[in-house]
Amino acid sequence: MRGITHSKYPLLKKKEKLNEREKEKLNEVKDVSPRLIEMYQIKESIRDIFESQITGDKALWDIAEWMKEAYKYFPKSCQTIKRWIDEILAYFAHRTTQGTVEGINQKIKLIKRRGYGLNNFDNFRRRVLLNWYFG
Repeated sequence: MRGITHSKYPLLKKKEKLNEREKEKLNEVKDVSPRLIEMYQIKESIRDIFESQITGDKALWDIAEWMKEAYKYFPKSCQTIKRWIDEILAYFAHRTTQGTVEGINQKIKLIKRRGYGLNNFDNFRRRVLLNWYFG
């Protein structure tokens, strides 16, 4: 069946990782919804900026140009990028993210939710540390 059914994963995948069937699916989507393909291309272009080996100054320029094009489709994302631009540009200087820290915070929140109603901080602390060492 032609159209946009079963196109979610090809639209979310990196363009380099698409197999032939997924590429065909994107061509079918292009026939039905050119706007959706344009959004896919905008998504891929911001990803290309982050995967390129550029300086923070060049990244600032590229992101500003990207936002001009992307704003009509992704206004909330553009606003978020504006708010966090200093932190985003720091990525280009050091090529590191806060992913590990965010993962640890999520695990701690999960332990808190599972232990809801328990008010013994020492047990909570032990659970967090055990999860850190063996989790």
